[in-house]
Amino acid sequence: MDKNQETESRVNQPKREGFIKSLFSGSLFSEKIILGNLPYLLLLTVLGAFYIANRFHAEKIIRKTDQLQEEVKELRAEAMATTSELMYISKQSQVTREINRRGLELKELQEPPYKIEVKK
Repeated sequence: MDKNQETESRVNQPKREGFIKSLFSGSLFSEKIILGNLPYLLLLTVLGAFYIANRFHAEKIIRKTDQLQEEVKELRAEAMATTSELMYISKQSQVTREINRRGLELKELQEPPYKIEVKK
């Protein structure tokens, strides 16, 4: 008798559709389980979109930071080269050589400079 009851209960149960068939027919979304959890699904979708957008933004900032660090390295090297060139040109011997090369009638100071004091 138990076997008869099992067969009857199987016959009385509605036939369950497959997941894909219920998805395309729309009956999956009309169930109360899905409709009850729809706000949570939307929240998860929005959070996922924010997560992806945040990741892209962070990668963009990292790329920009790397680019700026490379530019700083190049500018630092250029500044050091310019500073060393300026120090070389500013040497007294180089200034004298440049004056002679240009034919200017400037002479080196033979006596040390003196300070002018004004009495108030």
